[in-house]
Amino acid sequence: MSANTHRNHRNNPYVLDDLAVRFHRSTAGVAWRWRTELLLASAAGAAIWRLSRDMSLAWAAITLAGIVLGLLAIPGTRRYLTRRFWCVLARHRIQKLCYEARLHTRAGRLPLVLWTRPTKVGERARLLCRAGICAEDFEAHIGELRAACYAREARVTRNRQWSHLVTIDIIRRDTLAADRHVPSPLMATRRSAPEPLPPGPPVITPLRVVPPAREAGGEPADTRQQ
Repeated sequence: MSANTHRNHRNNPYVLDDLAVRFHRSTAGVAWRWRTELLLASAAGAAIWRLSRDMSLAWAAITLAGIVLGLLAIPGTRRYLTRRFWCVLARHRIQKLCYEARLHTRAGRLPLVLWTRPTKVGERARLLCRAGICAEDFEAHIGELRAACYAREARVTRNRQWSHLVTIDIIRRDTLAADRHVPSPLMATRRSAPEPLPPGPPVITPLRVVPPAREAGGEPADTRQQ
């Protein structure tokens, strides 16, 4: 959908009406948006508390940091954690976009990001739209969406049965693109073509005058019949 639509805030004739919006932030909503960070903080606090029973608090923190670095040294674990990190980042960036692009209700309620999971090309997020927001609103801000998520491209898909459910695909990689270039062995044996000589001045060939043929008597052939 083109950005030149009434759904884009740049073409909104009621811009001053948004100044009266007061954002509604409940404790449950904030906890849901920061659920990953809260779970990690709770797990780290519980691990440090358990280790501090057998050693000092400083050594418990050092031991926990060593375990985390050891997990990051494993390629499979590091790849999984990297994908989960991009999922968490995409969720926060989508929520930030909804705030900055005014993709919220008049009561100040933002769309709810239900879940975010990694895909082969990036991430996929499922959103629950509040009353007053639809999939077309996100399509009108597709440029802002891919810029906010640091992505190559972004796609918005509306659920066919439940129109309040919107799927956003964040495209970061092109799986069909070549990872590396494999040179051909024939290129090494192929002779390079000689470079063309630079153009020189034009060569002027003098005209050669051919004298008329003479017969045995010494007279020209064209005066024989005179």
